Parts: sequence; C-alpha cells; structure tokens
Amino acid sequence: MRIIGGQYGGIRITPPANLPVRPTTDLAKEALFNILQHHLSWEEASALDLFSGTGNITLELASRQVKHITAVDQYGKCCAFIQTQKTKYRLEQIEIVKSDVFKFLQRCKQTFDFIFADPPYDLPALTQLPHFIFDRELLNPGGIFVLEHPSTRKIEAHKFFIEKRNYGYSAFSIFQR
Repeated sequence: MRIIGGQYGGIRITPPANLPVRPTTDLAKEALFNILQHHLSWEEASALDLFSGTGNITLELASRQVKHITAVDQYGKCCAFIQTQKTKYRLEQIEIVKSDVFKFLQRCKQTFDFIFADPPYDLPALTQLPHFIFDRELLNPGGIFVLEHPSTRKIEAHKFFIEKRNYGYSAFSIFQR
C-alpha cells in the first residue's frame, strides 16, 4: 500500500498483517483520485472516511492537504494504526473515531464535502449506505460520496447516483449532491 499523490506521494505504508481489512488497491485508488481531482478542491474540503481500516484513503486525503478528515472504524487495532501514521507524519487534520459506522452516522452533526465508504463486501446493509448519507444530509451541496463495493453487487438506484466504475472485482459507485 502506498500514498499515490500529494505531499507524501510515493511513501509506502505497511499496516500490521492481523488487521481485519481489505484495503483499496493502489490501482483502484489512483483511478478514483484521478476522477475526483476534477470535482473537488482538496485544500478546501472536509472528508469522512467510513470503515477506514488501514487509513489508506484517510492518508491519501491528508497527503493532498484536505483540511479536516474524520476516519471511522469499529476496530481498535485499525484506529491505533491510523493514529501511529497520524503521529509519524504530523497529520493534525485527522480525527479518528472508534465506532460502529451506522451508530456514528446516526449521531453525526457535521457535514462533509467528500465521503468515502469501503465496507466489508458482505455487509448486509451495504446497499443502504447512500440512503443513510443522504437522508441525514451529511454531504454538502456539490459534495461527492463514493461507495466501494463488489463489482457484482448492484447498488439501488438513488437520485444522486452519477456513475459506477469497475476495477476488477471492486467497483466505485459515485454520488453527488
């Protein structure tokens, strides 16, 4: 796993092998950020990384100078690893929240310019995530929500859906408010 772009572009991140995660591949992440660079001004953005795992997306956002990033994961070891990277690279804009994502979404009062969710591919409520995000009005006008999921899994039609991109077994469904 490596940081693709920004201030720390090219740095390799080596998370512990025992984390219960499936990180977004570098190839898929690079393709996603190539798409997003035309839609968002990173330095002005606030971001939410749901099911953050290794912090792969959180660290990429921080490297690109996103002003505030909230990383949410239910596993203490994942949060601890993100904390070590935050400290190592002095990434003060990262806020780490150890919580079940759906409980976090229920109580969240902030809004964001970019939301990324990479849930476990077998999560029963995976297809409901766009509804949680948009029903709670967590995305700012013009903001982007990206849901990573298996390319074989159909995501329900949603009025803010704009496109789906496949990268092997993984896919990104992109929504914009």
